[in-house]
Amino acid sequence: MRKTLLAITVVVAAVAVSPAAKEQSLPELIARADAAAVKDQPALYIDIAERQLKAADELYNQGKVEEARAAVGDVVTYSEKAHDAAVQSGKRLKPTEIASRKMSHRLHDLKHTLNFEDQAPVEAAADRLESLAQDLLNHMFGKGK
Repeated sequence: MRKTLLAITVVVAAVAVSPAAKEQSLPELIARADAAAVKDQPALYIDIAERQLKAADELYNQGKVEEARAAVGDVVTYSEKAHDAAVQSGKRLKPTEIASRKMSHRLHDLKHTLNFEDQAPVEAAADRLESLAQDLLNHMFGKGK
């Protein structure tokens, strides 16, 4: 019994410290997503977009408006890539739609915390993500399905 418990503990510890278990940096994740099979890209691109949304929120809070705008641009770019890969592969349509819609809502919430002059790009990004989510719904439930 003790040997089995010890073996399980060693395996769990080895997995926890393995390089694969560590969170990848953003550039590494982008490279991985770009090189992945199309069916695997939606989840990876959504992860990138979500990270950039979190970064944008933090950057706005720090007063780094230009960097935050760039991060919001990345949210849109990688959400579009996730959308395109999901449509092309026919895989992960629903999770991609849900993630896009949630990020759109988070962007709308973020917009309300910003100065008036900083709101327009965030609102445009939120509207674009909402459009991507709606397009994914149309692919899932549109005519001919």
